[in-house]
Amino acid sequence: MDEALLRSLTPSVLTVLVRRGADFAAAEDAVQDALVEAVRVWPDDPPRDAKGWLVTVAWRKFLDATRSDTARRRREDRIEEEPAPGPTPAVDDTLQLYFLCAHPSLTPSSAVALTLRAVGGLTTRQIAQAYLVPEATMAQRISRAKRTVSGVRFDQPGDVATVLRVLYLVFNEGYSGDVDLAAEAIRLTRQLAAVIDHPEVAGLLALMLLHHARRASRTAPDGGLVPLAEQDRTRWDTAAIAEGVRILQTALARDRLGEFQAQAAIAALHADAPTAEETDWVQIVEWYDELARLTDSPVVRLNRAVAVGEADGPRAGLAALAAIEDSLPRHTAAAAYLHERAGDPTTAARLYAEAAHKAPNLAERDYLTRQAARLNSRTRH
Repeated sequence: MDEALLRSLTPSVLTVLVRRGADFAAAEDAVQDALVEAVRVWPDDPPRDAKGWLVTVAWRKFLDATRSDTARRRREDRIEEEPAPGPTPAVDDTLQLYFLCAHPSLTPSSAVALTLRAVGGLTTRQIAQAYLVPEATMAQRISRAKRTVSGVRFDQPGDVATVLRVLYLVFNEGYSGDVDLAAEAIRLTRQLAAVIDHPEVAGLLALMLLHHARRASRTAPDGGLVPLAEQDRTRWDTAAIAEGVRILQTALARDRLGEFQAQAAIAALHADAPTAEETDWVQIVEWYDELARLTDSPVVRLNRAVAVGEADGPRAGLAALAAIEDSLPRHTAAAAYLHERAGDPTTAARLYAEAAHKAPNLAERDYLTRQAARLNSRTRH
């Protein structure tokens, strides 16, 4: 069973059902039922046209569910006859489906969560981590979004800003290594940039390229996390960096600054430094100031505090960090790093160990644990 094939076909099949009049929640359920049927049937009887098979079975599932629900009988009269099996045009509907999920009846945050779950393939836990909220809260948000769009015709696609937010979060989840979606997010953002002349679309594409250019150097051969300052810069993709910088410069020249352009500018300054010691931290702090003005995000303020620690010294960084709620993810890890830079290895070791217990993934936890062990070993000798 080719699970990658099933994942790749899901958005197109879901789009076909929505176009034929299915409400989103019922269409999603029908597609999931068809995928389960594919897992059961395909190993012994693989179809010649996988997408056509899935469309036919999903439509049957939708019709069955519709006919059994008396509240939907009025819609049943408008349902077209079941499509005949056969080849279906190989059209990539993924980006269009992103816009359909960003429906005006939903708040931006709900639209993002629903799209990540239904199209991006992320789990509720992964989406909750991206939003920095408990998993139960995110599950309720997704359920409410499904109820809101239930019965709504998707003839009013959502706005660009919401779609960009979805693509950004999909890229971040893929880049973390938990689910490999980074390349797919870049592909879709390229498609969007080709049809929409918008500086923030260009800014997001530049940001993705600049981050993705460093991907090969982010982990050691044993899978361990390698922080930016310790990465082998000869392994960075210079072509991707050059493309990202060029796209960013064109976007910034339009003087319509947005958060993705500001983030890309920070990434470009990191990519431009031949060594970690030559990083222009003063400019990075200035860009974080712009980003904080645009977003008022606690995560941005946390990253700014670390940058201040590099530009003005660790004590200044700790002072900036003290103004940020200490329950924020990675706050403890940032404090540990700044305390080590300030010459307090005992406090830093304790904080690294504490941060390891809070780490969102295994690679980060292992890295923080090693940092704590390194400092504890040093203080014992």
